[in-house]
Amino acid sequence: MKKIASFLLILVMLLCAVASAEIAKEDVKVGLICLHDENMGYDANFIDSMKGALANLGIDESQLTIKTNIPESQEAYDAAVDLAESGCQYIFADSFGHEDYIILAASEYPEIQFSHATGFKAQSTGLSNYHNAFASIYEGRFAAGYAAGLKLNEMIAEGKITEDQAKVGYVGAFPYAEVISGYTSTFLGIRYACPSATMTVKFTNSWGDQALEQEAATALIASGCVLMSEHADTVGAPTACEDAGVPNVGYNISFAAVAPNTALISSKINWTPYMQMGIEKVMAGEEFGTDLCFTMADGAVMLTGLNENVAAEGTAEKLDEIMAKLESGELKVFDTSTFTVNGMTAEEYVQTEDYLQDTANGGFNAATHQIAAQYVTDGYFHESEFQSAPYFDLPVDGIEIG
Repeated sequence: MKKIASFLLILVMLLCAVASAEIAKEDVKVGLICLHDENMGYDANFIDSMKGALANLGIDESQLTIKTNIPESQEAYDAAVDLAESGCQYIFADSFGHEDYIILAASEYPEIQFSHATGFKAQSTGLSNYHNAFASIYEGRFAAGYAAGLKLNEMIAEGKITEDQAKVGYVGAFPYAEVISGYTSTFLGIRYACPSATMTVKFTNSWGDQALEQEAATALIASGCVLMSEHADTVGAPTACEDAGVPNVGYNISFAAVAPNTALISSKINWTPYMQMGIEKVMAGEEFGTDLCFTMADGAVMLTGLNENVAAEGTAEKLDEIMAKLESGELKVFDTSTFTVNGMTAEEYVQTEDYLQDTANGGFNAATHQIAAQYVTDGYFHESEFQSAPYFDLPVDGIEIG
């Protein structure tokens, strides 16, 4: 019996040693699963970020395999399995709807590390090799929104619009918390500069339908919106803005090439710091967090180059000040003194029966915290502090759904 026990102990130690074995730089293989391809700004950002991580680590791009145009279906699982079977030790998927399929693959290949962007289930899977990744993009959206608010102020000062005409349009993909958090942080940034601004949001119910996005933006402009922003994957909205001469705040990439006369600025997630960390941990045979949110201070949240031909005078200097305050934590994006919800403070609203009932019906709130009011303490909504993926979903006054 002692011999058997000793043998089992040695076997376990050997298995652990294998699981934590270091991988030489020239032997590491990385896989990336993309919803679209490099022609979509969203996916191009992930591809560029992964190539940046490899370059920083001195790893040749030939050691990266990219699976493009992988829908949020069984094909995502098939792509993950194919990458695993081809020898990839680290696999990253970029779309929300990939999550369940990547979790399934991770459960079948425990020796391989899988990261998934924008998901929220890592905390509940019990899998140490499945990781959710996100960044505090609401900080970038707030800063880009602030630049938009300065532009509205300039338009008011020049007599192009009145204060009550400072209406912003927003093209959103789906009514998910991620999108709600995005347009709300943009709105709060705009109002930080231009208190009279309002916002109207139109949803396309698609991540990447250029015709629908352009149609939604055109309709918003026709309804009186004098500035535009969006959370979708194509150039539909900025194209409509360029045609109409309406300033636009983008996402993921700069739209200056598409809309040189109207593209103001864009916010983007720089995934390179997270991806580089993941690859380094895999190469070192070390564990890393299953749910991590990188921030502006980490270099994971950025603004694209400001279009000085569109921006209000002095915007660059004022943006530097705002971003410094965001990085230091002096400025909180969801400061509850800066907005109301159905005429109430956020603190009051999250205590109402309707809100508590809504949050008890599923999602992050019910799974992780029994009391929704825990999100609102110390004078601000604690976005991305309990979970990497955004969960801000309060219907802030001043924003209407069109």
